[in-house]
Amino acid sequence: MGRHLVDDVRDIALIGHRAAGKTSLADALLYEARAVDRLGSVDDGTSIADTDEEEHLHHFSIDTHVLHAEHGGKCLHILDAPGSPDFIGAALEALTAVETAVIVVCAINGVQPNTRRMYREATARGLGRAIVINKIDTDKAHFDAAVESIRENFGKHCIPFDVPDADGPAFSQVFSVLDPPADVPASCPMNPQDLRSLLIDAVVEADETLMEKYLNDGEISREELEAAIPNAIAAGTLVPIFCTSAKQDKGVKELLEALSRYGLSPSYSRKRLNGLVCGSNGTTAHLEPTETSEFLGQVFKVVHDRYVGHLSFIRILTGKLTPNHQIVNLNTGKSMRLGHLLAVQGKTSTAVEEAVAGDIVAVAKIDGLHVGDTIAFRADAPILPAIAFPPPMFGLAIAPKNRGDEQKISAGLHKIAEEDPTVKLTHDQQTHEMVITGVSQLHLEVVQERLKHRFDVDVVTKEPKIPYHETITGPGAADHRHKKQSGGRGQFAEVHLRVYPLDRDITTQAELEERFANKARFEKMRAVRYDPGLNFAFIDHIVGGSIPNQFLPAIEKGIREALERGPLAGCRMQDIAVEVHFGKDHPVDSSEAAFKTAGRIAFRKACLAARPVLLEPIVRLEVTVPSRFTGAILGDLPTRRAQVEDQDTLPGDHTVIAARAPLSEMARYASQLGGISQGQGAYTVELSHYEQVPANVQAAIVARAEHAVDEEE
Repeated sequence: MGRHLVDDVRDIALIGHRAAGKTSLADALLYEARAVDRLGSVDDGTSIADTDEEEHLHHFSIDTHVLHAEHGGKCLHILDAPGSPDFIGAALEALTAVETAVIVVCAINGVQPNTRRMYREATARGLGRAIVINKIDTDKAHFDAAVESIRENFGKHCIPFDVPDADGPAFSQVFSVLDPPADVPASCPMNPQDLRSLLIDAVVEADETLMEKYLNDGEISREELEAAIPNAIAAGTLVPIFCTSAKQDKGVKELLEALSRYGLSPSYSRKRLNGLVCGSNGTTAHLEPTETSEFLGQVFKVVHDRYVGHLSFIRILTGKLTPNHQIVNLNTGKSMRLGHLLAVQGKTSTAVEEAVAGDIVAVAKIDGLHVGDTIAFRADAPILPAIAFPPPMFGLAIAPKNRGDEQKISAGLHKIAEEDPTVKLTHDQQTHEMVITGVSQLHLEVVQERLKHRFDVDVVTKEPKIPYHETITGPGAADHRHKKQSGGRGQFAEVHLRVYPLDRDITTQAELEERFANKARFEKMRAVRYDPGLNFAFIDHIVGGSIPNQFLPAIEKGIREALERGPLAGCRMQDIAVEVHFGKDHPVDSSEAAFKTAGRIAFRKACLAARPVLLEPIVRLEVTVPSRFTGAILGDLPTRRAQVEDQDTLPGDHTVIAARAPLSEMARYASQLGGISQGQGAYTVELSHYEQVPANVQAAIVARAEHAVDEEE
């Protein structure tokens, strides 16, 4: 990776459904760009991208792999993202660091559940998109059917940029739609000459001047057309479709040429730099993605490598970075000195002397950098929004098989959770168990494999835990006097409070104050604090100083502790407002600890009086199966308390079924769907919302929780 200008950088993520051939395509792109001297293969273990023991074991990508190549005077950073929905976190990291998303589609299977999801994610981030139909050389490949499926799913702006000379094993080359040959062989599944006007229409749609010229003159020059293609991709009026056989290295050269020439440069990242807030003074910054702007970067991936140690991958958004520079982590306020800047190519890395806006580099052995952190040269620089990840939903209680490995397992899990933001590690206060939560069963199995391979820890696990929540359905009030006298100074605090259900669609402090916590309802309210994560409001309605001001934070702390363990089954509480309105203190015996205890117990009493209920996570489920299994799926879903919302027929005689279902009913769905669909079904799940648990299910969960407490005692 030599020195280059910002305009010559191309940041590209390869995304899509599992087994579409993304990693093989990454290897072929590197080979065509002469970044490697032989074509790597996933099958024989020589792939540059697949570097992980677990990846070799499972034969699919688990992490995003960072690669780079130079072609046609352009520096390409290629991020090969996993296609399995179980490892969505790594794919979302990749989308954070690029301007162009290349969605890879298998020519046989067409658009699959995770193809749709990743296309949606790329669109939501405003990225330029291109689609590659891979494996065009396989027996059952049909280019025209795949194109039809893509256009049905994603829209008419998806237009072939090149077409194959034939489907299946006879495929040997591609023909350009932009510059079609005079003689098109009869074996071509689509005629590039017929497609050219569609392509021109899509390009000029993003440029009024060019469109006017085209309408008036009936033609525009090749140069004008090529110059306008990146803007059309950025505007979304054009999503070019390419065709390749990555394993045969056919169509790859043309794809590489197009990505170098038409892929979006970092200058298109301006929209994500608009309106960033500086420091604590709240002013907004106007930054340009150029070499001369002040430096700003974001950590989008971290790795704990067995040999290199802690690696942090940084996407540079503005300015320039050189080795051995002092930087500030804007999320923590800590300063640190970076060492070498590394260009990473799979397992290997080389030092570079500078990196400019758009570049992706790694720094080694710098603790204190986490996924999503913004780094800069000064503490009051603008901060980038955090990277949003889906909340992990599948839980496992986990413990070391061998006594004495507790420290080892804890250290290993913390490192894995640092790498993967969709892994969470908690300690269950009730059972004293260590609990890991992840995206799916398979995700958690891979976490266990990594503990074994990287940290040499064998574990035992218990049945997945479902993250139930608790809330209240009516108002409640209670008070508690905490009084102890045991030699020396005593303890005294009295707290009176009320609790109220809070509408779940409140998401900001402004909405809270407008709709609930205002002077119309709480006439002498002094302050309100809001936690959007729990949809929790703490209202200070103390009149006449009945509780001294210095003790109110302690009361809030006690209530927050109680929120973590609700009164029904010890689950986290949400959607609650607490109004502290009266209390008493003692000039000598009152303390923060006493008011914290009184607040916690009064809150628990009030919740028990406010008709508490359990909430369960409801997931959005999308199942794709061959159409002959539709009836069986529709018959099975209601037995899982699922509500079917939509059903659609896909090309290739497949059906997609959209439903919402309780997460507790989906814990073993992967194997059950395999049984129903003879291994031909696929599905994705993502958290939709929390909903009240039916009374009979709640009774069983509460009974189990009480039994666990009795056993503990």
